[in-house]
Amino acid sequence: MAGVWVRGSLPAGGAVLAPNHNSWWDGYVLRELAWWAGADFRVLMTARQLGRFPFLRRMGALEAGRVREAARSAREGAWVAVFPEGAVQPAGPLAELHPGAAWIARTAGVPLIPVALRVVMRGGQWPEAYLRIGKATTDLSAALAHELSLLDAELASGDPEQPLAGYLRVMRGRVSGTETVDWPARLLTLITGDR
Repeated sequence: MAGVWVRGSLPAGGAVLAPNHNSWWDGYVLRELAWWAGADFRVLMTARQLGRFPFLRRMGALEAGRVREAARSAREGAWVAVFPEGAVQPAGPLAELHPGAAWIARTAGVPLIPVALRVVMRGGQWPEAYLRIGKATTDLSAALAHELSLLDAELASGDPEQPLAGYLRVMRGRVSGTETVDWPARLLTLITGDR
């Protein structure tokens, strides 16, 4: 991954982050953001996924049915990521949202934060992750759809070889080959005399 970029205000304490879910990378990206912000982090995952990757429990993953534990973690100050679409979906409009994220936020007495998230291939060799953090809401469907439409518009109109304007890089990843061929290209130009 080339990096993680974020736009918007991060929660100051416990919160339920409710992102769209289009990529295998989504939970990892949210964990990186929480690590960068110094926030305790939990993410709900299916029992099947936790069975395949049990080490993720050490990184804050909880089985999806453990909603009371998730609410307790949020009440105690953690960011709890709940994918309201329920599973990875094709990129595009949101799938129908399940009520779990809103229930956990309401039960814990913490804000419900819509998070538009895209992991995309743009002009470089490695995928880039962009998160657009919305304001606390009680209407998750409308708020998340709004943030996602803004992020998609920014991705569609932005220079694919540059990070999106207005986003802060919170994790530096791998450098694309298009950025590292600079000195060999200059050397070959010097040797061949090409201009």
